Amino acid sequence: MRDQKPAPAESTHPRTVPTAATPAREASGSAAQFAPPSSAGAPAPGGDAGPSNDSVHSYAAAAASGSTLESLLTPAEGTAARPKKRRGGAIAIIVIIVALIVALVLGGMWAAKTYGGPIGELLGWNSEPTDYESGQATGEAVIMIQQGDTGWEVSQALYEADVTRTESVFYDMLVDAQQNPEFRPGMYELQRMMTASAALERLEDPEARLPGVAFPEGYANDQIAPVIATALEVPEGEVVAALEDPSDYGVDADSLEGWLFPGTYEYTPGTEVTTVIQDLVDRTRSTLEDAGVPEDRMQRVLTIASILEREARAEEDFYRVSRVIQNRLDDDMRLQMDSTAQYGYGEMHDGDVFSSAEALEDDNAWNTYAHTGLPVGPISNPGALAIDAAVNPTDGNWLYFVTVNLSSGETRFASTLAEHEEYVAELQQWCADNPDETGCG
Repeated sequence: MRDQKPAPAESTHPRTVPTAATPAREASGSAAQFAPPSSAGAPAPGGDAGPSNDSVHSYAAAAASGSTLESLLTPAEGTAARPKKRRGGAIAIIVIIVALIVALVLGGMWAAKTYGGPIGELLGWNSEPTDYESGQATGEAVIMIQQGDTGWEVSQALYEADVTRTESVFYDMLVDAQQNPEFRPGMYELQRMMTASAALERLEDPEARLPGVAFPEGYANDQIAPVIATALEVPEGEVVAALEDPSDYGVDADSLEGWLFPGTYEYTPGTEVTTVIQDLVDRTRSTLEDAGVPEDRMQRVLTIASILEREARAEEDFYRVSRVIQNRLDDDMRLQMDSTAQYGYGEMHDGDVFSSAEALEDDNAWNTYAHTGLPVGPISNPGALAIDAAVNPTDGNWLYFVTVNLSSGETRFASTLAEHEEYVAELQQWCADNPDETGCG
């Protein structure tokens, strides 16, 4: 749902009217029409007096001497006739200047859109800071560092967990300071909205590394397997094999996806892998029972809750998205949740809110763009909040939602497709304004 892909139809995925041309005014002669007449008796250019009231006598004298009227009205020798003003050249210059200005403006807009980020960072023009300020850190965040992760991969993990403000700020700091720290694989507890330097300091603190097994809500089984393997110091393949048969842990389902409860568990190397898995399953079952979910509804609730973990961010949005799911199921509408399409196609961990065309069209049992109803099973492992929201959706008539700001998580809900499409356009504009943000594709 976010249903917020480039063009969600029902998928939880504008013209200019030409004005009539106005005829240009004819400029020729306009100045002459409004030029004031020469004042009678005004001094002539050379200081001589102009024609006086008795100039008629001069005309008569001239006629008597044989001069013609034409000669009297012809400029005297040595006096230049006033040249006509040339308007064509001035207009051409103005047109050229205007064209240059338009070209500069359009070129600037193109450059800003194409290279605005890099240029702004180089020249310090960016209005949006790339790092948080000291003192802004709040809450908790957990990231996982796997064996062989590079500085860039750690930088991405920090951003995806809302620890740092941008995807590259942590990595850029390491490069600028020529640092190449070695991070021990495992789960690390930090805070949200930390500065890059504070995040590095925390990662280098042994106390930040969580003991045993720890993973956040919304992780899928293929993300949890390496966490367990790292904590128990066993091959990842051993964990994957132990997850294959749900009946070994009392689960009547085709997969253990959704049944591994997120959290922090203290285990030491040498602990049996099956012991860890059974503990995670038991924790999920007890949480479902506490929420009043009967045995025959557990798989359904986990499926809805697993979608909520992938689609919602703010606590209140969990309950709203849950209502959207229920409303669409009641109306026999396809859910059209991108998280389900991405999971079924194997691109859920790409970090992009926009699903590929291949994922949306792929005919797999999880793709709710291709099939009506819930996916065949959970797509992640939900926590207590998501389970509660799945059981207790808030009241509302929404059928659509879309996250319009991938940085803040601001999400808008709509009951009509037209309203939803306005919000999708808002997301697309946000992505256009923030081309370097993870999730925009």
